[in-house]
Amino acid sequence: MTKKRHITSAASQLFGKFASKAFPSPVQKFINAGYVRLMGLDMREFHPSSSYETLNKLFTRHLRESREFNLDGSVMISPCDALVSECGKLHDFSSLQIKGMKYKVDELLGEHIDSKDKHRIKNGRFINFYLSPRDYHRYHIPVNCRITKAVHIPGKLYPVNFTYLNKQKDLFIENERVVIECYTQEEQLFYMVLVGALNVGKMEVSFEPNVQTNSDIRESIVYEYENLHMNKGDDFGCFQMGSTIVLIAEKMDIFVKSGEKVSFAQDISSLAK
Repeated sequence: MTKKRHITSAASQLFGKFASKAFPSPVQKFINAGYVRLMGLDMREFHPSSSYETLNKLFTRHLRESREFNLDGSVMISPCDALVSECGKLHDFSSLQIKGMKYKVDELLGEHIDSKDKHRIKNGRFINFYLSPRDYHRYHIPVNCRITKAVHIPGKLYPVNFTYLNKQKDLFIENERVVIECYTQEEQLFYMVLVGALNVGKMEVSFEPNVQTNSDIRESIVYEYENLHMNKGDDFGCFQMGSTIVLIAEKMDIFVKSGEKVSFAQDISSLAK
């Protein structure tokens, strides 16, 4: 039986069409400038808002110059500009989307991650990064790694702001997501989970262009890799609006705390021995 498309996905697709439309230059400049003012975007590291042909290109803007970061291979950097909504230790697969609202990490990762690999992170550490609409929307590799798998799990597109995190049980598990399985140079396992949200027309994954989020796909799709290596700081895609990244590692000493604002390239953790 074909699964019915959820209203949040349909609404997000409509918004995505508007954001991707190139209006006549004066109109587009007005739209872009209005969004910058409304959301309070800090454009100092980016080109002027008037230079972007669509609202979506403004959302997915690139930095004008690369940020410097710690080259120590044992240190993880923040993959994005975000608010740390929660972080800490997993307790037998249980994690927090926000205080008082738990979710099961094995359910977040889905059925296509091997049980032996899930077991490795059973009592590991996690950090939830919430990207608001005002944040830089691109995401980067937090540490030199080998990527072995990406799983696209279709789902709903509930908002991931604090109002919904407080009232929608298992929000991260309900929402569409892309689960990326990674190994450090020391073969420590970690996962990055890109979680979709309302008005996120697409989640780009540069190393796997076949991933098509907020589409008519209804069943999970698994992509596997034998020799895919990426370096710390590499840009590997973007949210086309604000959303959430969940970072889960089997061993990680966390430097940041819940409620802290972080920036891409900032040290966030070390890989515990």
